Amino acid sequence: MSKELDMDAREKELNDRLQRLNQLEEDIKNKEKQMKEKEKAKKQVLLRLAPSLWEDLAKWADEDYRSINAQIEYLLAECVRRRKG
Repeated sequence: MSKELDMDAREKELNDRLQRLNQLEEDIKNKEKQMKEKEKAKKQVLLRLAPSLWEDLAKWADEDYRSINAQIEYLLAECVRRRKG
């Protein structure tokens, strides 16, 4: 009888953990969805670059498997992150 109670208590504990994990997973999915929606609302900026700089960025972007636009955004975000320190 004692073993059955231990098993029942353990099963309840595991089910409680599973429910908490499922809730955490749902919370993470909701936050990711909110972040994606926020990112869709990006601002557009007209940027003029020297052709040589454009070529260098294009090569670098290609090496990093990014578009030039994504590379520029990445570099700007890195600079801002470092500045905030």
